[in-house]
Amino acid sequence: MGDSSSRQAAGTGPEPGASRAAPRLALSGITKQYPAVRANDDVTLSVAPGEIHALLGENGAGKSTLMKIVYGAVRPDAGEIRWEGQVVEIASPAAARKLGIGMVFQHFSLFETLTVGENIALALDEPFDLKALGKRIKEVSAQYGLDVDPQRHVHSLTVGERQRVEIVRCLLQNPRLLIMDEPTSVLTPQAVRKLFDTLRRLASEGCSILYISHKLDEIQELCDTATVLRGGKVTGNVIPREETHASLARLMVGRELPDYTRRPHTPGDVLLDVKHLSVPSEDPFGTTLTDVTFGVHAGEIFGIAGVSGNGQAELLAALSGEAHMGRHVPADTVSICGKPAARLAAGARRRLGFAFVPEERLGRGAVPAMSLSENALLTAHREGMVRSGWLRTDAMRAFAERCIGAFDVRCSGPDALAQSLSGGNLQKYIVGREILQAPKVLVVAQPTWGVDVGASAFIRQQLLDLSARGVAILVISEELDELFDICDRIAVLAGGRLSPARLTGETNAEEIGRWMAGLFGERAGGGEPPAEPAAPGAGPAAHV
Repeated sequence: MGDSSSRQAAGTGPEPGASRAAPRLALSGITKQYPAVRANDDVTLSVAPGEIHALLGENGAGKSTLMKIVYGAVRPDAGEIRWEGQVVEIASPAAARKLGIGMVFQHFSLFETLTVGENIALALDEPFDLKALGKRIKEVSAQYGLDVDPQRHVHSLTVGERQRVEIVRCLLQNPRLLIMDEPTSVLTPQAVRKLFDTLRRLASEGCSILYISHKLDEIQELCDTATVLRGGKVTGNVIPREETHASLARLMVGRELPDYTRRPHTPGDVLLDVKHLSVPSEDPFGTTLTDVTFGVHAGEIFGIAGVSGNGQAELLAALSGEAHMGRHVPADTVSICGKPAARLAAGARRRLGFAFVPEERLGRGAVPAMSLSENALLTAHREGMVRSGWLRTDAMRAFAERCIGAFDVRCSGPDALAQSLSGGNLQKYIVGREILQAPKVLVVAQPTWGVDVGASAFIRQQLLDLSARGVAILVISEELDELFDICDRIAVLAGGRLSPARLTGETNAEEIGRWMAGLFGERAGGGEPPAEPAAPGAGPAAHV
């Protein structure tokens, strides 16, 4: 059933499970060439009314380019687009919206200095009243379980909250074709169920949905059919429910993905120690941290789950040194490798052996318009890149080349601009840049957010290998399957309070999902490790 029973070669006939109704959208021979790469190569795809159609592929496979062509943000070099049987030329997003096409982008298209309501208003093609629109935003966002405040400024929102704004903005347009690019990466399992119910209801009412996700279990549960892209070409059309994870991954990446492996090791001393951390949020819409306590051992991966906006940004800023906690905070509130660090700046913490991967790749993890060798300088300048105040460009290039080679970063070389890389390749470069500095403590936020299955497996294996070398790793993620795959213990941050920690083999997605809603009782700050830390991997890892 898995490999071939439902698969058809591209272009050999109608897609499996396709409706007899005329396609709402039909693409034929779509081709898009950029100077260095052919993003789409003779792509054919069709979506029927009421069909939920998945688009699968690695980062850089051409999915986003193809969807931007459908949405009018990119013009194809060749090919034909038919909308409800009629040949159309979609010259702009406004033209796409007029047809009834809405798109939720993975990389957000929001103005930071405007409010949520103002951003949503900009996407509307008819006159609006901000007050009435704000009321409508609240109603729709509550209905879909994607609560957003129309009065908040976008610059104060976390990545997850911004994604909710994108989804709500699109749903307000009542689209006939809804394109969703990684829409569930910041939702609890319960919220995912609610979103899926909403999408199924929309489909039952005749709305067509093009769904892009790297979560294969979601694809199998939700989608009727799937088109798989690799290297810009269609490699097959499948019925996801009749495939296995392995067969879908093989179609996407062209090879078998290795299982995660972990070398035997014994957890050591606590290298990242947080005691009764309480930090008021400087943002009136932020989340105050209350009595957060946990410790991460050498050789351990400690995971913190939670819905975006529950204090993750504040915790990351407090740990990295970006947030100044003031003299009133005891110096040992945060300790790194046994040294009090709460009053130290970010650079001083790095000198203690601390490394940090932020959740936002472009803008914080890397400067988009700078080359990879220049981006190496941002955090790794102590690796011989500066001498007597002068930059050593040869050392910068050598470090970038080493990172590109060691972490399989697919790019044109160390002079490639960060913004030219796919999300997965840029993430591999940023993670690799931190690992090559041989940290003792590594804090990683959303390590595989929006990253394809191949790159995700690679990054997770790198974290497992690093922990096996005795590094203490804290992973803050909204991807529960990721946390269950690689973590020794898991806790949840909800409303700025930390739940008790559980050994991975002694909890499950449902319990963690309830805790993500804040339902973990009166006890908070229960991240204290057990007196005798269990060996990593003790108990079977749950796969969500």
